[in-house]
Amino acid sequence: MDEERVRLNVDDIACEIALLRRSGPRKPILFIHGFGSTKEDFADVIFQRAFDGRDIIAFDAPGCGASTCADLSAVSMPFMAKTLRHLIAHIELTDFHLVGHSMGGLYGLLYASQNSGRLSSFTSIEGNLTPEDCFLSRQILENPAKTDEAFFNAFITRIANQEKYSHRLYALTLEQKVRTQAVAPIFSSIVEQSDNADLLQRFLSLPCPRSFMFGDANRTLSYLPRLREHGVQMAEIENCGHFPMYANAWAMWAQLGDFLNQADAKAAA
Repeated sequence: MDEERVRLNVDDIACEIALLRRSGPRKPILFIHGFGSTKEDFADVIFQRAFDGRDIIAFDAPGCGASTCADLSAVSMPFMAKTLRHLIAHIELTDFHLVGHSMGGLYGLLYASQNSGRLSSFTSIEGNLTPEDCFLSRQILENPAKTDEAFFNAFITRIANQEKYSHRLYALTLEQKVRTQAVAPIFSSIVEQSDNADLLQRFLSLPCPRSFMFGDANRTLSYLPRLREHGVQMAEIENCGHFPMYANAWAMWAQLGDFLNQADAKAAA
């Protein structure tokens, strides 16, 4: 995959967005990473036969990975959704599959609910849909600290010590993947949106094919039956929690490839 950088102005704030891209003749897929992750979470897609020929794009959100933002205090979910809209316009995507993990599923949904005509499908990999999904972000309210650094250090320690799939691996590189000053505004906005933005109804109202991917450790999420009732394709990943790209990547790619190919086949019929 080729590396690119795109300069954007979002709400009069300068951002430089780092991309990974592989051009191809088949319908594009745009991947959005979650909090504490980067575009590299999706780089192995190029080794999956189900995605041969696909135009692939993955990027780092403002304040994450190799992307920059001139005002980290502004990095909210609506700001990230605007950044996504600017990026999509810049690279001229008009008919594509959108895949978002966790935080990426949240602000990807904010974009999708306003631009559904551009989407061939939307896949949420445990993206926030209700208040119960704030198991990471609500810690900004439940465990306050005097400084950004103190909160982030304590957060990393708590995550690393939880006996859950992939948490220790996830915690290991958090400091390298997200700017410390961006953590509080990101978490506060995730909580606000999850509590007040009616995300579940937005997801159910999307007119394009929808998939919800979740680890089997989280099969007790209260809204899963409602998703099934409304025709959302459910993708349960075995031996996995919130991070299928770490715990069971093979199953994640297999289920995602099947869903996207089915969506394309239905659109062509």
